[in-house]
Amino acid sequence: MVRMGNTVADIGTDHAYLPAYLVLNGISPKALACDVRKGPLDNAKKTVEHYGIEDKITLRLSDGFDEIEPFEAQDFIMCGMGGTLMQELVSRAYWLKDPAKRIIVQPQSHAEDIRRFFVENGFEILFEDACTDGGKLYCAMAAEYTGNEIKAPVSYIYTGRLPECKKPEARLYLENIHARLIKKLEAEKLHGSEENAEYLEKVTLEMEEIINEMHSDS
Repeated sequence: MVRMGNTVADIGTDHAYLPAYLVLNGISPKALACDVRKGPLDNAKKTVEHYGIEDKITLRLSDGFDEIEPFEAQDFIMCGMGGTLMQELVSRAYWLKDPAKRIIVQPQSHAEDIRRFFVENGFEILFEDACTDGGKLYCAMAAEYTGNEIKAPVSYIYTGRLPECKKPEARLYLENIHARLIKKLEAEKLHGSEENAEYLEKVTLEMEEIINEMHSDS
């Protein structure tokens, strides 16, 4: 999802494995490896020194995008954190509302929160992917600012563009989300609000149709 030739900023870089990979494989000429804590940046420094790419990767202590200048990168990556935190961090960086910039996220949980933010703030999700690693399912998505209002089905914040991904992992990912929402729906019917139950019922029915279509296409 990273565009060839673009400088990247990896937010929450930890060991800086991702920016190192992008630089070593000629995908990105330079990269910023950012983290909110000093410990992960010390780990990132070891990775950068090990591969001898100190001239291509800049280490930066930063809470989200706070210490990044808009001109320093074109593609911005957030992996391994929850969608709720991602939404908070992106919302603080107004300058990401730039059609030339791309945001790439891999939410560990609550992907619906970052999707909702994109939809409500003029970002278009370009494409999504899914994979299995260590027995766990993950999704990732790339988004760019268009300023356009996106009219999407009520289930879109839960499905995104994963139905377009022709991989079994995408279907399995959505099936897991659907099962979680069914449990939430049952709880709302018993102890919650009628409004929430009606909303979840609509979401789960839409998702069921989408998943069935994915099964028939596979």
